[in-house]
Amino acid sequence: MKKTIFVLGAGNGCGNRVAEKFGKNDFRVVLMARNAEHLAAYESEFKEKGIEVYTQVADASKPHSVTKAFADLKARFGTPDVLFYNVGVTSPDTEIRGEKDVDLLVERYKVDVAGAYHAIQQVVGEEFSQKKGAILVTGGGLAMYPMYDYLPLSMDKAALRAMCLALHEELKKQGVYLGTLTVTGTIAPGERCDPTLLAEDFWKLYTERKDCEIVH
Repeated sequence: MKKTIFVLGAGNGCGNRVAEKFGKNDFRVVLMARNAEHLAAYESEFKEKGIEVYTQVADASKPHSVTKAFADLKARFGTPDVLFYNVGVTSPDTEIRGEKDVDLLVERYKVDVAGAYHAIQQVVGEEFSQKKGAILVTGGGLAMYPMYDYLPLSMDKAALRAMCLALHEELKKQGVYLGTLTVTGTIAPGERCDPTLLAEDFWKLYTERKDCEIVH
């Protein structure tokens, strides 16, 4: 039976290249993002490459949106074999200064960390365990090398990494694998962190199911 990967955070960078890697290995691909117009373009691109693809609008900053999207998708395709969480606010955080900006810090955390946890909870369960499901998460080098100009993102990536390391051990008891790729550079074609190279790292995490983390 054909396996399915849910990709929350589809986009022209890492998200779509990882989805393409799995699609070329005979996975059914489900792309999720906030922008329906962008999703339609991604769908056409994947179909041209001969990959079975579907799309679903979902906003990781709004838990109810993710809950509904996953419920609809599971009703259609069943529990996925792989969940890939690739959502994060990566712009410079120079506009966040002082206590008056705490609300914005919380909003960022909802997307970067709590959103990942919520998405994981949508798939983890008996059926996911029976499938020996896998969860893949895009992490960031700011977790280990924080920068002031990216302070909230540095804080969030550290929290996300801690969550992955902790859940990895717990979910392993249920037969579920969780792995994170800690990306220590700018994600761009032709660069050290080329999305195609990152996709190979994610595929390695999925197929080997050993260590929780690869640092790229």
